[in-house]
Amino acid sequence: MNRPEALTLLESKVQNVNLIKHCLAVEAAMIGLAEHFGEDKETWGLAGLLHDVDYETTKDKPTEHSKIGAQIVKDAGYSDEIAAAILTHNELHGIEPATRMAKALQCVDPLTGLVVASTLVMPSKKIVDLKTENVINRIPEKSFAKGANRELIKKCENYLEISLEQFVEIVLNSMKKINGPLGL
Repeated sequence: MNRPEALTLLESKVQNVNLIKHCLAVEAAMIGLAEHFGEDKETWGLAGLLHDVDYETTKDKPTEHSKIGAQIVKDAGYSDEIAAAILTHNELHGIEPATRMAKALQCVDPLTGLVVASTLVMPSKKIVDLKTENVINRIPEKSFAKGANRELIKKCENYLEISLEQFVEIVLNSMKKINGPLGL
């Protein structure tokens, strides 16, 4: 399965434009991390792009979210590795991610939301003006971007063995590359 097919699958399941943008942001971040670690960019990107493929049908059932998504991607012919990463990105299942890709996805998902929120409070509202320190400074602010689970973001240090600063920088720079599609 390739990216155009994955995007078609995503768009057939997700109507919310902002959710599609979120999936694009996670895809870009996962590609950036794959480049950093010398991993397969296509596989990591597909996991990021499809990680919330079931969200619109499971948003009122958070304990079902990602279980259905993992099955959707398996049924569509994607690898067990991608399906497992999608399944474990939802920490509510209590399943520890087993691969570096799955660990990255769990950490990246909330960080992209924090990056978007940090961008939107900038005077310019442009991601190109956002700096790593702007995002880092928002992490202790629990009332800011409440949905961005800081504990999951911080797991990057153990899961991926990189500093929080380096993690944020990679994700931010990856998202800057697709600022047009993100509308930022």
